[in-house]
Amino acid sequence: MATQSKIHERNDVNPTEGEHKYGDVDFADPTNKKYPIDTPEHVRAAWSYINQERNADKYEANEVAQIKDRIRKAAKKHGVTTEE
Repeated sequence: MATQSKIHERNDVNPTEGEHKYGDVDFADPTNKKYPIDTPEHVRAAWSYINQERNADKYEANEVAQIKDRIRKAAKKHGVTTEE
């Protein structure tokens, strides 16, 4: 399991946009309000997006590990299967 630390604020996103679009939900990246993980559909989408190099490259390796860990936990909760 990844060591939990605060994910850095990204300059290319506005956290209020994610909150406005999805509401008060859990996000795999709570700092930037990216990758909502509140429904099975959102969990599947979050897993797909974070596994795309162009998205993962915006984070440090330990941050990607934290995001994936949060998505895996949400997947288990929602009965969604994830594969690397």
